[in-house]
Amino acid sequence: MAWRSQLSRNLKELRFLFCQTSPTSASARSFVEQNYKDLKTLNPKFPILIRECSGIEPQIWARYDMGVERGVRLEGLTEPQILKALEDLVKAGATLKA
Repeated sequence: MAWRSQLSRNLKELRFLFCQTSPTSASARSFVEQNYKDLKTLNPKFPILIRECSGIEPQIWARYDMGVERGVRLEGLTEPQILKALEDLVKAGATLKA
């Protein structure tokens, strides 16, 4: 999973949005709990923002160069699917630079 160390090269910011208590956000909360430390260790100065809001739909937002943003809805996704969605966002950042 070499792409994990590419966050700071391909993105400017990564935001996770989810509800603290909602069952629809359970997999997003679990993903952050399981993966935040590893992602932050590999990208120590990269901003990974965690935004909790009551009743919000779980999402990931990636900000690229020139203010371009892309988001992915996480409702109904499992942790491996969330990992794949994050990987796709990181790899999309490499294509935007080309």
